Amino acid sequence: MSQGSPDLGDGKFRLTRVQWMICFIAVIGFAFDIYELLMLPLIVRPALVELVGTQAVPGSPEFATWVGRLFYIPAVAGGVFGLLGGWLTDTLGRRRVLTFSILLYAFAAFAAGFSTNPWQLLFFRCLVFVGVCVEFVAAVAWLAELFPNPAQREKVLGYTQAFSSIGGLMIAVANGLAVAYADSLPAIGNWLGDVADSHAPWRYTLMSGLIPAIPLIVIRPFLPESPEWAEKKAAGTLQRPNPLELFSPEYRRTTIVATIMFAMCYGAAFGALQSIPRIVPGLAEVKAEAKEAIGKLPKPDEAAPAAMALSQLQAAKKTRGKIIQSNAANVTKVQEVGGLVGRVLLAYLIVVIAGRRTVIRLFQIPGLIIMPLTFVWAANTSINYLYVGAFICGLLTVGQFSFWGNYLPTVYPVHLRGTGESFAANIGGRLIGTCFAWVTATLSTTGLVGEVGTGAERIQNAPRNLAYASAIIGFGVYLVGFIASFWLPEPPPEAIAAHSGDDDGAADDGDPPIETAEAGAVASDEA
Repeated sequence: MSQGSPDLGDGKFRLTRVQWMICFIAVIGFAFDIYELLMLPLIVRPALVELVGTQAVPGSPEFATWVGRLFYIPAVAGGVFGLLGGWLTDTLGRRRVLTFSILLYAFAAFAAGFSTNPWQLLFFRCLVFVGVCVEFVAAVAWLAELFPNPAQREKVLGYTQAFSSIGGLMIAVANGLAVAYADSLPAIGNWLGDVADSHAPWRYTLMSGLIPAIPLIVIRPFLPESPEWAEKKAAGTLQRPNPLELFSPEYRRTTIVATIMFAMCYGAAFGALQSIPRIVPGLAEVKAEAKEAIGKLPKPDEAAPAAMALSQLQAAKKTRGKIIQSNAANVTKVQEVGGLVGRVLLAYLIVVIAGRRTVIRLFQIPGLIIMPLTFVWAANTSINYLYVGAFICGLLTVGQFSFWGNYLPTVYPVHLRGTGESFAANIGGRLIGTCFAWVTATLSTTGLVGEVGTGAERIQNAPRNLAYASAIIGFGVYLVGFIASFWLPEPPPEAIAAHSGDDDGAADDGDPPIETAEAGAVASDEA
């Protein structure tokens, strides 16, 4: 195991049974990472309408405040505890931390479905984020050390991370199913207090986050520890991880630039892409579909008792909500298909192109044009145009996430790998990058991007203003990421695949695995 997959004599490497099993668990973790994160954009509107009430209608400052809290406070918790999780990954081992993190976010997501006020929802979302942030670091370190052959490692990291976008598709499908069948599902119990709507689709969507815990509980006893980490631990040669070492001369530039660029990737996702479900209600086709569906409901009787009239009003409101959620889920599916294509494309490019700066710029440069075009024009013109824009934006943005899963393990030594990955992913991505969700939501209510209005006018203007704010943030973070890429250090040659044009998963005979801090130090100095 410590030497990687066996060479069968034809120059190609094959996965062992244990390696396949670990890849399977990593795929589950990557898929449900995104599954859990993308729940919020789909359910935040109906959840706040139910949990907060009329004082937090879409477009109001109160609504924007709660959206900002639900997006950013869990990210802060995830960033802080995720950094600790990186240290624990280097100290306690990859397997133990990976298992705990998946169980944590699975059960927290399930409990969130019983929330009866926004503070409870916020608390459980914090636990979800903590689990997700820790899981990513542990899984990437685990896979990187399981495959010391550079070409094979890069392919495994690239293609397993592609399943993150499968997770995005799954949550869109799960939300669509919850919307369609909520009334026939078992009622939500009053475990945390009185539930106003015991068949609310957003609750079932949250509770579906329990799924990844099931296979993990079954397979966990058969999972081995990372062989590279375990060998060094047993031999007493594993150095103690020290976060301050990330800012030593050997790693300072790598840490700072990677953290900034990781933050910009998350800024594009949280500050722009995750606004799309709240932009969808403003599209003419969605309004017309909701109007038509409401028109088919029984007409209100002027002579009916007040209670019946109220029931008819609630039915119309519920029908409109379902139409909006269904369309939002469909756009999210298209966006995640784009993300899947982007991840697969990255997995291919990372093997055939030697320069890491070149690879990431292939995603950044088109994004400088596509992001503002999508949110300024497509999101305010037609849902069909928005489908196209969401697909391309998903491809360009989500593809960059996979880049970091391949890049970071190559620039830090074993004893610092989890800590280094965690700092860039959690401080940069989760802590800094996700704050752009709050920035976008706040900017959309200030009047700087369009007329806000009052009452019903405020609700009507909210999607358009949010689209304009998303365009500004999306373009801005792409620009900053592109500029920062000029200072991104290239990994040491021995840490990446041999780019000879072949695609058989085997490296040249002279490609040793990266195992020492000295290799990373030399690379940083040369870059």
